[in-house]
Parts: sequence; C-alpha cells; structure tokens
Amino acid sequence: MEVRGLTPILNVSDVEASLEWFGKLGWRTRWTRNDETGAERPATFAAVRSDQAEIFLCLGAQGSRGERPPRFPGDDETDGVWMAWWVDTPADVDALHAVALEHGMEVSWPPIDEPWGVREFHLRHPDGHTFRVSSGLSET
Repeated sequence: MEVRGLTPILNVSDVEASLEWFGKLGWRTRWTRNDETGAERPATFAAVRSDQAEIFLCLGAQGSRGERPPRFPGDDETDGVWMAWWVDTPADVDALHAVALEHGMEVSWPPIDEPWGVREFHLRHPDGHTFRVSSGLSET
C-alpha cells in the first residue's frame, strides 16, 4: 500500500488571519468550518491549497505553535512546525521572497543557494511555523 497524500495540520491562533496570510502568498482557501454548524462565528478549522499542496489550519489545537523566534538568521532550533514548500524554479523562490517582504512577513533566512542543491529562504508564519520555500538548482 502506498500513501496517496499527506496534509499537515497547523495549530494557529486565528484561522481567518492565517487564511489571509496564506492568501497573500497565492494560496487559496479550500474550505472553512465552524464548531457550531450554521453559527455566525469565525472559522475554527480550514484548508488552504496551492496546486496539489494542502495545509489544514486548526484553531488552538492539534499540535503546538512556535513560541521561540530565531535568535539569528538560520537558527533551526525554533519550535512550531517546519516544512518545505517546493516551487518550480529558483526564480520562483526569489519571487515569493519579494512577495513576503512586500507584505512585511517575517523572513528568518534570505534566499541562498545551499550546498545540497536547492535555493531556499525561510518564512515564519505569525504563529511560529517555519516554511523552507525551496527549488532544486538543477530546475532552472
């Protein structure tokens, strides 16, 4: 048997704000859910999608948020969830970096060509999750 997909779940402090944050980076809201069916309240669970990649957002549960920010660029001892986002080209890495800076998002490591053959930068979600936005260097 093979796994057909994997969807990480992020513990967030505000689902609506997280949907907006991901939206600035080109992700789309796939669906939202409230704990009380039909209730007029903010979402407590949601999904964002970019092409075939999907992330669930859970209000205050299902994991932990990152409480300790990086102490220096490249500090990988922060908590929260870490994951890699793969984009098509190194130019796409640079373009997403520019978008993140334009929106005042926290970049904890600038774009760099790494010795293991990828170009990447580290982007930190407001709840302390870190995304390594990456592309293979041979994919130019």
